[in-house]
Amino acid sequence: MIFDHLKLFRDIVQARSFSRGATLNGISQSAASQQIQEVEARLGMALFDRSTRPFTLTAAGKLYAELCRDVLRRNEEFSIEIERLKADVEGTVRVASIYSVGISEMSHLKEEFSRRCPNARLEVEYLRPKNVYEAVLEDRADLGLVSYPEAAKHLAVIPWRRERMAVAAAPSHPLARRSRVSAADLAGQDFVEFDDDLPIKRETDRFLRERGIEVNRVMHFDNVQMVKEAVALSGAISILPERVMRAEVERGRLAAIPLDAALVRPLGILHRRKRKLQRAAELFLSLLQEGPVGDDAPVVA
Repeated sequence: MIFDHLKLFRDIVQARSFSRGATLNGISQSAASQQIQEVEARLGMALFDRSTRPFTLTAAGKLYAELCRDVLRRNEEFSIEIERLKADVEGTVRVASIYSVGISEMSHLKEEFSRRCPNARLEVEYLRPKNVYEAVLEDRADLGLVSYPEAAKHLAVIPWRRERMAVAAAPSHPLARRSRVSAADLAGQDFVEFDDDLPIKRETDRFLRERGIEVNRVMHFDNVQMVKEAVALSGAISILPERVMRAEVERGRLAAIPLDAALVRPLGILHRRKRKLQRAAELFLSLLQEGPVGDDAPVVA
């Protein structure tokens, strides 16, 4: 914000006009005048002699104009140097991820990472959760992306995001006509679940068990893509993160029906404790932490 104020003052002085300076900064003339008045109030001195037409700078205004030019010039030089350093980053970032961090999302991350670090490479391997932990522990991956993350002696967890869970059903399913469903609405429904060793299976079972709900478990799979396909084709339902269903919902293959009870899937980023990440991995980690796409709730560490 401070750079915006400095740029506004510089542009007003260079254009010798409040209105033209305001236009260059995409704000109204009254907003520009208010910002300048706030600076003058903070300094306790006038920056412009408004009795002349066009205005002239006071002695304090001339000093402030020099400050604005110097700071903005240094900031531009800094930005250029940072971009140069990013472009100079080399190496390969190895990421191990669970399947349900969507390929489409990872493609977007790869594209953005390539734009920021054109000389670095990103390699992503999709694995079962326990294999993601092993890959990071054994230094076969710099970072791991998992759901329901658990720290360990040699593994640290960085909270990433929390994804809302919803009921997945084919658009023709009776529940798909509901704007919201309760856990009780799931009782007796044919249900597609995950394999027993997956954390999402454990948490879904806990959710149903705590509410005394029994479902008819008809199929189980080890990855989210197979669960989605089974739901779309079989007439059964499941409980999945809303995010992983977006493409199928847009194509009319699935309906994502909100639950009236809060149920979320936390995602975390794994890395080895006491192991310094290379510069390329640090930059990719920063990209991940810039915030979730969409309206999933970010985790506050």
